[in-house]
Amino acid sequence: MDFFENWYEEKRSAYLYRVLAIRETNETRKKLFNELAELATRQAEIWEREIKKSNQPIPEFHPDFRTHIVKALIQWFGTKPLRFILSAMKIRGMSMFAEPTNHHENRHRGLTAAGNLRAAVFGVNDGIVSNMSLILGVAGATTNLHFILLSGVAGLLAGACSMGAGEYVSMRSQREFFEYQIEIERNELEEYPEEEAAELAAIYRARGIPKEDAEKLAQVLISDPEKALATLAREELGLNPNELGSPWGAAISSFISFAIGAFIPLIPFLFGDYRWNFLISTVLTGITLFCIGTVLSLFTNRSAIRSGLRMLLIGAGAGILTYVIGHLFGAVV
Repeated sequence: MDFFENWYEEKRSAYLYRVLAIRETNETRKKLFNELAELATRQAEIWEREIKKSNQPIPEFHPDFRTHIVKALIQWFGTKPLRFILSAMKIRGMSMFAEPTNHHENRHRGLTAAGNLRAAVFGVNDGIVSNMSLILGVAGATTNLHFILLSGVAGLLAGACSMGAGEYVSMRSQREFFEYQIEIERNELEEYPEEEAAELAAIYRARGIPKEDAEKLAQVLISDPEKALATLAREELGLNPNELGSPWGAAISSFISFAIGAFIPLIPFLFGDYRWNFLISTVLTGITLFCIGTVLSLFTNRSAIRSGLRMLLIGAGAGILTYVIGHLFGAVV
């Protein structure tokens, strides 16, 4: 175990907690950060004792370049926009700033059934808009069915692979970050459970629980290591250890949903070279976009017709723009 590294992390946490307390305008959270700063200082003293036992001098704490950057960002933007960066730097209590999950988070996390459905809907939407735009762009430059069909198939495969790879990397990185944070909590729970209980009690007090009740609740939870770890992950990090998401699941679902959407504009072109190919493809795409918009209205609680029309207009705008660009490019070439 690296005593110096653990000591430095606690000293850095205490330093940043005080920066957060100075920047914080909410008195409850200001008090929480000051308490967490004191607790981090006490935890650093534990490692100082271990360093002394090993007959090594205790160094003087100096914030590194990364810490100075985070300090500046806190002073400029506040705590909430930086909560994931701060969690990575062992700053607890960030669950106080958690927001209800939005479609962007669900799209990359996919932690719930509703999140998976919404991610799939957006994947289909991405596929249909991007591939229809590609097809129209090529159609604006040439009337050769072979080129149009080839570009559509290439767009489907390239886009689906890109989406799948991007989702895998995103989810893998996110999961590794969460697992690292949970492992830190596990180690700290083994090293100094009383200090972890004090941190948890401080967070509960900041949520409005009376001091005695918060301390009793924290002690009860800390007494069971597995429950304690799950609770610390939720309350200090805003994570559910059982719902970290699957990188392969996210990649496969993203690949499939994008491919389904990208395939829809291609359907009429698979039956031969006919004059009505573009008309059927456009109508089919428009109907699908409208349906996607109505489905999304289930998540936004807004008018289904308005949401459908908005999605249709966005898709139409993208298609018209790429067709015009393709036509101009084709004329120049």
